[in-house]
Amino acid sequence: MATEPKKKDGAYGAEQISVLEGLEPVRKRPGMYIGSTGPDGLFHLLRETADNSFDEAMAGHANEITITLLSGDMVRVQDNGRGIPVDIHKQYKVSALELVLTKLHAGGKFGGDESGYKISGGLHGVGVSVVNALSDYLEARIERDGGEFVQEYKRGIPQGKVKQVGKSKNHGTTITFKPDKSIFTDGISFDYGRILDHYRQQCYLTKGIKVMVIDEREKNTEQIYGFYFEGGVKSYCRYLNHTKQPKHENVFFIEKQVDKAEVSVALQYTDDYNETLYAFTNNIINPEGGTHVQGFRTALTRVLNSYARTKGYLKEKDDNLTGEDVREGMTAVISIRYPEPQFEGQTKGKLGTPEVRSAVENVMNEALTIFLEEHPKDGEAIIGKCVLAQRARAAARAARDTVLRKGALEGMTLPGKLADCSSRDATQSELYIVEGDSAGGSAKQGRDREFQAILPLRGKILNVERARLDKMLGNEQIKNLVIALGTNVGELFDLSKLRYHRIVIMTDADVDGAHIRTLLLTLFYRYFPQLLTGGHIYVAQPPLFRVAMGKEIQYAFSDEERDTLVANLLKKKQERSKNKSGNSPSAKQKGGAQIIDDVSDESTEQETEQEEGVTSIQGISIQRYKGLGEMNPEQLWDTTMNPGNRLMKIVTIDDAEDADQTFDTLMGSEVGPRKKFIQTHAKTASVDI
Repeated sequence: MATEPKKKDGAYGAEQISVLEGLEPVRKRPGMYIGSTGPDGLFHLLRETADNSFDEAMAGHANEITITLLSGDMVRVQDNGRGIPVDIHKQYKVSALELVLTKLHAGGKFGGDESGYKISGGLHGVGVSVVNALSDYLEARIERDGGEFVQEYKRGIPQGKVKQVGKSKNHGTTITFKPDKSIFTDGISFDYGRILDHYRQQCYLTKGIKVMVIDEREKNTEQIYGFYFEGGVKSYCRYLNHTKQPKHENVFFIEKQVDKAEVSVALQYTDDYNETLYAFTNNIINPEGGTHVQGFRTALTRVLNSYARTKGYLKEKDDNLTGEDVREGMTAVISIRYPEPQFEGQTKGKLGTPEVRSAVENVMNEALTIFLEEHPKDGEAIIGKCVLAQRARAAARAARDTVLRKGALEGMTLPGKLADCSSRDATQSELYIVEGDSAGGSAKQGRDREFQAILPLRGKILNVERARLDKMLGNEQIKNLVIALGTNVGELFDLSKLRYHRIVIMTDADVDGAHIRTLLLTLFYRYFPQLLTGGHIYVAQPPLFRVAMGKEIQYAFSDEERDTLVANLLKKKQERSKNKSGNSPSAKQKGGAQIIDDVSDESTEQETEQEEGVTSIQGISIQRYKGLGEMNPEQLWDTTMNPGNRLMKIVTIDDAEDADQTFDTLMGSEVGPRKKFIQTHAKTASVDI
């Protein structure tokens, strides 16, 4: 007979199980529902609210949505859909509106084909009830069935029943909410630019819908942007290519229903060397692709090879075009709508529904074949681009093999300029990419040889935005870097072979240094994106100023920090002088720093003197570092390389689309977009003169 175990301190029994009712678990663990309580979490609240409106639009019941950022940290989302029902729910005995706003997983998306929505993009497992729970105040205003109805909430708790406040011939839902500052303790600040980017994209995916995004947070000012795209993903494809040079005039576009899947695909080739592909399921982006992308790529390679053979662009002796060949320079948007899709993982980053693959593949096989036959000039341009990519890839393969074979013959000799570290533990090792031999010399002497390696660059590397892999590997500086990294490049890239888990770009704080940094970031973004997404790329932050008074030395990383240091040292000097002589010096402002008119013997010093970039103010020496080479090894170690003191910025890609557009604009061959970018941002640029 089993005996009951003795309970110990901290016992785990039924009495230890707590049940959180209603929306209480959301307020207790907000991160579980919206990811974070920072800017991303705030944006999630807005998305959850607006996604309900987009679900109405996808179902064909709404064509206008207005998002307004109001003063007082308030946000309003309004649509002209059917309006959330306000009648009493038979099971729960409260209005359907209150049920939607107070119960997790309540809504018209969970009831199968008989529910309110057959296809939904807003099904994130939480819904507007979470917005209600995390809002200090929320008002729901519904127009339907000839009436206008209102219900108010505070932190998820209804302040009364739904009440009719008037008559209305309109229909729709308006949700106004104020995020709770006790939850979002870093402040309530919605990123207007991020909101614009997201809902521009949503409008492309839901053609024929009009979206207004209004910012009324500042007094007496109002920003309004409106989006409306009749062309859907076809318009989106053109937008993605607006800074590139298309290889053919007509954008391939197909929209077709196959069983339960609604497939929309747009495709156009440009003179770019990189693939740009965005895949969506029910308006949710799938950055990791999935079955819809697999079906698309299989059909694309098969159809283009068949067309190239039939038209004689590929001879019998020629190899088939590979997937890489047909994807170079391609911009494609794939949008799938499917009831109850299956995703791999909680983030919905990858679609896993098997039926979607065959649906997309069949649609592409038929539609792309017809497009190529009906547009022979476009077909010729597309195949020409793919064949050229095939030849370039063969040349790149030969160049890469030459580089690596040379390394193998020399016993994998590392570049002569590289000062390697003694550690062979990649997780603890760092590679500093340094501008010039002078800075490289200081870095080599000042570093910790155990885990820090130094690779000096001679001048500016090749702009890889305008070069294929074969030309890139012909550049000595890039070739040295590729060998030093150890990962290989292109289709042979292997992240597990990375020799240093921290790659630090360390350049001068001037225009040339910024240019070199941009060239390196372009290289990593285009050919080593896994290093960026894996958090391996950093930018060193060397100080701009050395501020010294006697033996007391401090460093400043900005003009403001320099002024603060100088003011503090002058104050300290003033107090010393006051204690010594009993006199009270006066102060005045000069050049952003406080200058002391000291009446002691030290007042005979010059207020300022210029000597080789060094300014002296009342015995305080201020040195402006123009380059890393001006620092001696000890200074470079103390300020920029010592893990205990240094500042470094990790490079991430928060928005791949924005990053791609920015690199293409700044580093691409088109002058017009770059000129416009410079003119737009000229007033906010930080220029070193």
